[in-house]
Amino acid sequence: MSEGGAARHAASHAALRGTLAVVVSACCFGSISPLTVIATERGMALESIQTWRYVTSAVLVLVYGWWVRRSARAASTPSTSDGALPPWYHPRVLLVAGGGQAVVATLALAALQWLPAATASFLFYTYPAWVTVIAAVRGLERIDRTRVLALLLALGGIGAMVGAPSTASLSPVGVAVILAGALVYALYIPVLNGLQRGRSPLDVTKAMCVGGTVCFAVWSLGSGALLDLPDPVALGASMLQGALAGGAFFGFLAGLRVLGNVRTAITSTVEPFWTTMLGVVLLGQPIGVGTVVGGAAIMSAVLLLQRPVALPSPRLS
Repeated sequence: MSEGGAARHAASHAALRGTLAVVVSACCFGSISPLTVIATERGMALESIQTWRYVTSAVLVLVYGWWVRRSARAASTPSTSDGALPPWYHPRVLLVAGGGQAVVATLALAALQWLPAATASFLFYTYPAWVTVIAAVRGLERIDRTRVLALLLALGGIGAMVGAPSTASLSPVGVAVILAGALVYALYIPVLNGLQRGRSPLDVTKAMCVGGTVCFAVWSLGSGALLDLPDPVALGASMLQGALAGGAFFGFLAGLRVLGNVRTAITSTVEPFWTTMLGVVLLGQPIGVGTVVGGAAIMSAVLLLQRPVALPSPRLS
């Protein structure tokens, strides 16, 4: 194999691994919603659920980070972090990484006061479009026809699954809040990518989990809901969310480093498809034509993004 062929093979292999990491991350995130329903139906406040979720994520990620660091020292592996950068536990890094998570989650939950869950889901998952627009305007990534087509397939798939919202029945306040959440998330993804320059995905994951814990702990302490635990099932559902979220953060960041902002955002749209399938398997919800068509469109978008980007041919002098 030539040197150019080997490089293309390595890039293709890295992109595949990155895509799988993002898909697994999306499935973990998509598994959190049913657990939230279980906890809230038993009387647990949302801020308390989020606090225990992030506490669990932080503990697991910190223990895993300690184990990785100990193994690296035993193997005499040099650190890949840049000593000139502030560490992941610096207050500014915690505020950016954890605060972004808290803002997105708060906006998404607040919108449910005015919008049905399906409508809110459709509007929130317009964030890949915002990511694409931001990347194009700032000139961060090349937006070719393949990515535009993949974006349209993914958004069309989500629309087929949850139903396109009817503008006549939507609350303007709810639409504004959920679109604000989508826009904040679209802005947050490049910020996370920037935090990874000189830092490992694991360190950024630590900052997200610990920073999110601080934000939600302040909220739940202020409302008095932190220790208001209705029963062990509700607490267990919240802590299981934390275990899933820790792996989801790490997989998302690992894929983001390889795929970039646009491809990662579009690939993440497998999450509502996974959530729908969980509803079919675990809750006995019927599967409709929209689910099948939407899932096929989303899978097509993910597979389309695996096509290598064609490089311009060198000009002959």
